[in-house]
Parts: sequence; C-alpha cells; structure tokens
Amino acid sequence: MEKRLRSSLQSSAEEFLSLAQKQSLKSSKPILKSLIHKITPNSDLASSLPISLHRSISHSIESFQKLLQPNPRRSPNPSPSKSPPTKRPRRSSRHSKTPVEPEPNRHEVDVGKEKKNLLKDLEVLAHIAVLCVAHPKKAFSPSDLLPGVRALHDNLILFDSDSVLLSEIANLCEEWWKENLPGRETLISQSLPFLLSKSLTLKRKVDLHRVYSLREAFALFDYEDESIEDLKLLLIRCVIAPLYLKTDDGRRFLAFVFGLSNQLVKEMLAMIRSQIPFGRKSMLEAFGDILFRAWKAAEGDSKGELEDGFLQGLIDGAIHASSPALAASIRRVLGGFISQRTTEGVEKLLFRLTEPVIFRSLQVANSNVRQNALHLLLDMFPLEDPDSTKEVKDTLLDKQFFLLERLLADDCPDVRVVAVEGSCRILHLFWEIIPSASITKTITKIFDDMSHDICIEVRLSTLNGIIYLLGNPQSHEILKVLLPRLGHLMLDNAVSTRAAVADLLLLIRDIRNFQFHKVVGLDVLLSTLANDQPLVAQKITKLLIPSYFPSKVPVEEACSRCITLIKRSPMAGARFCEFAVSEGASLKSLMELVRVFISLILSPDKLDAYQMEGLLVAASYLCNSLASEPCYKRALNKLLDGEKVKFLFAAASTPCAQSSVIKIVSTISPDDAAGLFEECMGLVTNCSGISDNVERQAEVRSAHKLFLSCDGFDDMFEALTVRLQKTAYRCHIKFGTEIPKNSFSSTKRKKSMSSGKISAKWKCVGGKKAFDFEKDYSIALTVLEQTMYHMLNCTEKLLGAGDSGKYSKLPSVLGQANSKTASSHRRGNKEPQTDASSPSAHDSPNIEQKRVLIKVKMLTASLKFMVDAAMMGFLSHYYGQLLKFTSRYVQYIISALGQQSQDRFQFEEEDLKDIVLCVKSSFTYAAKLLNLVHRAVHFPSWLLSLARTELSEMSEVSPKKDDDGRVSESEDFLVFKKLLGMIVTSLKGNPNVLDAVGVIFLTGSLVGLERKDFGLALGLLHFVCMKLFSRDDKEWGDMMLASLQEIYPQIERELEENDEDGRQKLLSAKELLQPVWMYHIYETGRVTMVEE
Repeated sequence: MEKRLRSSLQSSAEEFLSLAQKQSLKSSKPILKSLIHKITPNSDLASSLPISLHRSISHSIESFQKLLQPNPRRSPNPSPSKSPPTKRPRRSSRHSKTPVEPEPNRHEVDVGKEKKNLLKDLEVLAHIAVLCVAHPKKAFSPSDLLPGVRALHDNLILFDSDSVLLSEIANLCEEWWKENLPGRETLISQSLPFLLSKSLTLKRKVDLHRVYSLREAFALFDYEDESIEDLKLLLIRCVIAPLYLKTDDGRRFLAFVFGLSNQLVKEMLAMIRSQIPFGRKSMLEAFGDILFRAWKAAEGDSKGELEDGFLQGLIDGAIHASSPALAASIRRVLGGFISQRTTEGVEKLLFRLTEPVIFRSLQVANSNVRQNALHLLLDMFPLEDPDSTKEVKDTLLDKQFFLLERLLADDCPDVRVVAVEGSCRILHLFWEIIPSASITKTITKIFDDMSHDICIEVRLSTLNGIIYLLGNPQSHEILKVLLPRLGHLMLDNAVSTRAAVADLLLLIRDIRNFQFHKVVGLDVLLSTLANDQPLVAQKITKLLIPSYFPSKVPVEEACSRCITLIKRSPMAGARFCEFAVSEGASLKSLMELVRVFISLILSPDKLDAYQMEGLLVAASYLCNSLASEPCYKRALNKLLDGEKVKFLFAAASTPCAQSSVIKIVSTISPDDAAGLFEECMGLVTNCSGISDNVERQAEVRSAHKLFLSCDGFDDMFEALTVRLQKTAYRCHIKFGTEIPKNSFSSTKRKKSMSSGKISAKWKCVGGKKAFDFEKDYSIALTVLEQTMYHMLNCTEKLLGAGDSGKYSKLPSVLGQANSKTASSHRRGNKEPQTDASSPSAHDSPNIEQKRVLIKVKMLTASLKFMVDAAMMGFLSHYYGQLLKFTSRYVQYIISALGQQSQDRFQFEEEDLKDIVLCVKSSFTYAAKLLNLVHRAVHFPSWLLSLARTELSEMSEVSPKKDDDGRVSESEDFLVFKKLLGMIVTSLKGNPNVLDAVGVIFLTGSLVGLERKDFGLALGLLHFVCMKLFSRDDKEWGDMMLASLQEIYPQIERELEENDEDGRQKLLSAKELLQPVWMYHIYETGRVTMVEE
C-alpha cells in the first residue's frame, strides 16, 4: 500500500488523494504522515496538493449535502387511498427469538452506504489537511490550505454522526490556531463550541486542556449577539462542571471567561450564587479560588460588579444567613479572598466591604446575626486598613478585642462557644503581635469564667481551645501557671467534658516541664478511672500506663507498680487492667501479671476486702483479654485448676469479688470446678431481694454466664423450675385455692456432655429446709426478672442477626427442623456439622424458609410471654425495652412477608397459615402492650380536651374552666370543634382508617372506666357514636367491635358498684352503646356475651 501511495503521489495530487480515500484511516495514518512530511517546499506538490485537497473536500461535502436533502422520488404526502402499513409482528416465545424486521427500502440502504463512504473519505482528507498544516518544514502555503480547511469547519455541524471526522476537523482547527496562521479567526465559530461540549460530555482532562489552550479565541466572539446564546450556555455550564472546578486549568479558564463580557459575568455570578446553599466544600472552595483569579485579572465594570455587587452581597449574606450551614458555605467562598489577604489590594478590599457592617452586627439583638458576624470577624482577624496609621490600627485592634471579650459573656451559649474557640485561635496564631495586656485579660477570662460556664458546650469549647493554644510554644509559660484552674472539670457532669480533660492531660504529659498530676490530682484521676464511663477510663489508662505498667522496665518491676496501684485504689487498678491491652500492653507481660495476682490472692499475706476485690476484678478483666489467644487460654486453664478456683471463691468476700471469680471460670472453662458450680447454683436459686442491689444482680448474671459456657443452662432451669413449683404450691396452700390437675409437668431430657461437672445436689434445691412464703415469692419474682432480662438479650441478638444479614446461633430445634433436609444430602459419610442457623451458598430455599418460620414462631412465643408477664404488673421498668422489641419484631415480620410477596420465598400453604396466625397473635399482644403502657404513662391531653368538648356539648354549656384549672376560651372551643369536624369528614372516606382511629377513642374510654373517670369515658363514647358514626350507623369495624366486647361488660359491672353521680354517666354511656351492642349480638353475631 505504501508503494502505491508513493507512486501515486509522484504522478499527481489528484491520484494520490483518490487512492488515499480508498484506504482505512486507522491503518494508513503512519504512511500518510511519512509521505506528506517528505514533501519539500520547492516541490510541485507543495502547491498542487492544497488545491486538489480543497477540490476533493468541496466535492465530497456537496455530495453529502445532496444526500441529506429529501428524496424527490418519494412522495412527501402518501395517498390517502392507500391502505395503512401492515402491523409489525410482536415478539413472542412461540415465535422465533429473532424479531421480524420490515424489509428496508433499497434506496434508503443505498443512501446510507453512500453517506458512510463519503464520511470515510472526508476523514482521510481532514487528516491529510492536518498533516499539511503541521508539516515540520512548512512546505504548504496557508493561503492555499485555508479554503479546504474552512469548508470542513463551516460544515462541521453536518457531521455530528461521525465522531472520528469531528475530532479530525477539531484537531485541524486547533492546529491552525496554535500555529497562528492567517484566517484563524474564521475557524473558531464551530470548532470551539464542539471542543467545549466535548469536554463537558466526556469529562476528560485532555479535552479540558485543549479548551484552555484555545482560551484566547473565546475573546473574539460578540457576547451581546443573540446567536451566541448556545455558547454562553456551555460556558455557564462549565461553572458547575466538576472537571472544571477540580483542575487548575479549569479554574484558570473560568477565571479568564469572567473577563469576556459584563453580561456573561452577571450570569456566571448568578449561577455561583444559586449553588452556594447546596454546594460541597470542594465546590465552594473552587468558587472562591476562581473568583479571586477573576478579580485579579478584571478591570473596569467587571471588577466593580465583582467587588460591589457580588462580594458585598456575600459578606451581607454571611452575616444575615438564615442558618449556620448557609453562613459557613458563604464564608468558604469568601475564603478564596481571605486566604490571599497578603496579595496587594485584597486586605484593603476586605476592610472596605466588611468594616461598615460587621461591628454593628456584632451588637444587634439577633443572636444568629451576632454568631455569624463573629465567625466572619474571626476569619478576617485582624481586620485593618493597610493604608492607615499605626495609631488607627491599634485603636481598631482594641475595638475587636473589646467586642470579643463582650461576646465571651454573651447571653446566647452558641455565641459564647464560638467566642471561646475563636479567642484561643487568635491567641495561637497572633500571640507575637497581640499586646500582653490583651493576652492576659483574654486568657484569664477564659480560665476563670468560661471554664465554670453553666453550658456544657462552652466548657467543652474552653478545653478544646486550650488544647489548640498549646500548639504555640510561646503560650506554655503562662499556661503552665493557669492550667491547674481547669482541674475541677475532671469532675464535670458531662462525659464529653471529662474526656476532653483527659485529652488535655495526655497532651501536656508529652510536653517538657509540664506535669499532668499538678493539673488534676492523682486521687481525682484514680477516682474517675474507677467510676467513669469506658471512654474516659480508657484515656486515663493511656495516661497512667507509662507510670504503672511501663514497657521499658523489667516485667517484675511493671507488675510491682501495678500492684501498688491496686493497693492504693483497688477499683481504679481493676479498670486500669481492663484497658491495658487496648493501650499497648503486651499479652506476655499481662499473663505474668495474672500469675502475680493469683499468687498474691492465695498467699497468707493479709489483704483487706477491697484490695482482694480489686485484685479479683482485675484478674477477671485480664483473663477476658488473654482468652482471645488460644495459647494464653490454655496457660490460664493450667494455672487455675479446681483447687485454686475454690480458694479464689473462698477468698472472695464481696458479691463483686465472687462475680469476678465466676467470670474467670466461665471465660477459661477449667476442667474441675464442680464446687464452684454448687456455689453458683446457690446464688441463682436464692436470689431474693436483689431488685435494688446492682452488685447482686451482676453476681447472679455471672453465674448464668458460667452455666451457659459450661452447657449447664438446662440444669439451671430445671432447678429454677423446682423452685417455682414449690412457690406455686405454697401459694395455693396459703390462699386456699385448688391446685389444678397436671399443673406440674416433668420433661425428660438428654444429659449434656458436661453434666458430670454439675453436682447432683442441684436436684434437691432447698432439701427439707423450710422456706417462708414471702421469701419464696420474692425469689419467684427475681427469677421472672432474670428470665425477662435474658429473653430480651437473646431476642435482641436474634433480631440483630436478621437486621445485619448475619444469623446468630438458634436453638437446637432449628437444627432438628432441618435435619430431614440435611440427611438427604448425606451419603453415609459424616460431614462436618455447621450452624443450622447460618445461611450459606449451599442452603436450599426450603431451608431458609423453614428458618424464617421457626424464627417467627420463637419471637411470637417470646412476645406472648413478655406481655403476659407485664400484664401481671411485675415488669413496669421493662416497658421501654418491651416496646423496642415489639417494634423491631413487627418490622421483621413485615420484611418476611415482603419477601414472600416478591417471590423470594414460596412458603407452603400450611407454613403460610402458621405465619399469618403468628402475625395476628403478635398484633394482638402488641395492642395489649400498647394499652398497658398507655395506661401507665400520662394520658394524652387532646383526648381529655375532646371528652370535655363532648360533655360541654351534651350539657349545652361552653367550657370555661376544668378541674385542673385550665381555662378554655370560647373562640378556641369553636376552633377545636371546627377542626374535629374536618377530621371526621376526612376519616369517613376510608372505613379501614375509620376503624383504626375509632379504636383509639374506645381505648381511651376504657382507660377512663378503669380510672373511674366516667366523664372521660362518656365524652369519648359520645364522640364515637354521634360524630364518627351516626346514631343509626351500627356497622362498626372488626377492631372497634373487639373493643366494644370489652367496654360494654365493664360498664355493666361499674353500674352495679357506683353511686348515683357515677351511675348517671354510666347509664348515658350504656344508652349510646346499647343499639350497636344489641344489633351485633342478635343480628350479626359478630360479638358474643361472655360469662363471668
């Protein structure tokens, strides 16, 4: 091919171009470049090739334009007499998968092929033109090349379907501009918008760089002309394009665009202004940088528009912004100028725009304005006129410090927070230039007043500001004296403040000549370590670990120091050991520390009860940390044999110490600890009177944990069952009630592998020793509370597994449910057992559905037990947790049914019936729980108001004053009645919603009956029977009828027990409900009379 092209080039330019057009552009590019660049300026081809090139380009463009014209052979308006086109065959699974397309018109096919060939020819011709323009020896005259190049440029819009040709033409025009050839201004009207649009569409840096390199060409356009609107829109789009905002070339280009036209400047500023409320930090900072660059290059009206129009508006907006977030966004844009204040003219500009408004705004009544103005002052500090005298500057600086001091005592806590942190920031940055008197006055105010502020956020800001100020070494001398004044904050009532004090102590610990224990005394630190939240305790551990368990001394010395800490403050030492691992202590040294602790506990040396408790708690924490590594867990198991465990438990004289020993055993699971199991069983079964004893509760739960870790939970529950059966028996004896037959059932169970560890004495809990009924009853209540505690924890984990997509271990019943399915996959060989509740890639859909079904049944049974127990009145302090569990359980059921509706699950009919039954039961018990909590908490005031309104209407007296002394204005009364009328009208449109809302009022009336507030019950029933439903409307929904079944008998019972005044209200209520009651008793049968 190269020989043929070279031969044709020697013959004539026309032949060369004709042959080149027949080649593929991609494969012929290197050959064309080699041949054209070998043409010398004196060659005949230097003059003939441009002419032939122009002729070929013109011919191809004319041919292409003709093909774009409508086909004269086809009638533009088809005859109406012709029949309509046949219907296209529809794709169907019964037909071939290949759609049947209508046969294309042959003329259209020919035209399409011809267009394609012409575009390929033009691609080659455009590339040849590019090679001629970029000739290294400038062999071709620009005046000869210009006509052909201009023809391509002027018709660029016609070739929008050929991206290769568009790129070649754009390259040609770009090269012409860069070479500064004559007539280059005629080659930009089409090429520049194309390149700009391409950069916005493809979002490539290389396209952006090309646009930036051609930026001078944009100045040639008349931006006042209407025909330029499309280009203006593209330029304005660049203002919000991430590519232009993130890159330096993009920002430079946008800054250049600001100098093209005053009208364009206004439109671009309007676009930036509209983006400020919603822009990200990076976008706002980019706007600031672009505006600063544009301001530096601007002149005349454009500069005035930027300064007095846009920037002045930003400063006003930053002060008067409606929200702190908007004010912060505006300040980010202004940061483009504030960060460049050392540039000539910037500081004077900021002073001229800010000074007239900021000082006045710092003293206005609106706290939001004061806060916004303070933020702006801190960003611009020190605000001064660079051209003024030193005296004027000093006066202005004093004014700013005066206002800062005044704002430190502002009425608004948010303003004080900003003032404290801002003052410390100013001192950190400008310590050298601020007068010493101002420093002393400001810093004394912060330490003496702000550290005692009533607002938590202000005290926290004080600490954060001092931490920041310590970053300036010149402040250390004065801070060394003042820091002890902050020591009281370690006892602050806010955890965040105490944590900030710990951070401050950690910082000054590493500063030379500072001693943290002089800021906060060691006794205070140890007391806080012993009793504070884990966040604070861990920071204090980090602070003390170089002193009490250093890594740079022998391990014996480190252990000795830790024991000294425990002897001084036992619980502080224990908490120290809790966080030692997380703060860098090695496991090897901690293992040695455990050995020292055990030896000290078992030694004959006398330790008081608190020191012994501290050592055991510390050992418990260390064992828990070490047990995560198998090698250390084996070492602990070997260290703590059965005899040592007995001695440890014997040495534990307090409940907390005994709980720690139990925790140690449950963590390391020693082989011989039967004696401890007996002691733990005694704790569990004789747990009366621990409701208010936190230490005893922790001890009992530790025992539970021990049984769980040693597979003794079933044995523990058997012992508790015996205890509860005895209590139930004594209850029947005490109150003379008949003992139900078969009330006690015994179940046979398979012995666990570890049951040999557990003494047979468990079976005879209590033996023949007599217990009084009160103690038995107290133990039964405690067992109920402990059971509820564990059930809530277990159900929380079960629901948490569903939420996170991971499954916790479910009981063995789940594995049994799947055993049949699993057995079908076994082929005689025993496979590794896996957790039946954990889904895997090999689980079949049937197994997963069975898992969901069992989970729903378990949770439903748990909810039933919890609500039944709560209805007995024993668990009022668990209401919050019960409501949380119920809410999450309902969400889980909705999710499971949603998966069924989405065809992810295909439950069998029986399983689906079970789930629906569980749903019904769950919602019933959820309603009972809500009703129970509803009665326990404050009754809603709006229901009281509604009842009073109805009673007033019944008695035809406007309400004036109720029993609580609340006054109801007649105008408010009318407005309330009007609102009720609107609500009733909207409710009647949907029977289901009406039924659900009606239950709320009926529940309120039932609460009124239970409280003996018969006026409340009558008022709400009157609203239901006369407003929600008409007098003759007896078609109530199912939920309302269920409530009616409970209310009507209650009213009849109350009628038998109450005096005349109460009876009159009850009779009125009965008269309202009787028509509905009788109708559904005898006509529909939807309610039934229940025997007492």
